[in-house]
Amino acid sequence: MASYDEHNDSKLMRKVKENPFVPVGIAGFVAIVGHQLYKMKSRGDTKMSVHLIHMRVAAQGFVVGAMTVGVLYSMYTQYIKKPHEEQKGGEPK
Repeated sequence: MASYDEHNDSKLMRKVKENPFVPVGIAGFVAIVGHQLYKMKSRGDTKMSVHLIHMRVAAQGFVVGAMTVGVLYSMYTQYIKKPHEEQKGGEPK
């Protein structure tokens, strides 16, 4: 249980350490949206709605990809790496 004295910064850092792919997903989302908004002025004769849909799909795809990699990494550390280390170390604790 989290203590009441815990500040938001330390809570955020704890969450980042637990799930390092969450900030990667957020940063990728912001980068893709920023890039697409910058590219909007040179979109040519493409409709605004089509451009916005492409931007949303790209940003969403990056976030879902980051979440998938995070889940796979978590599964790897929990089910493959940990049992392998316990076998090397002798009896599990």
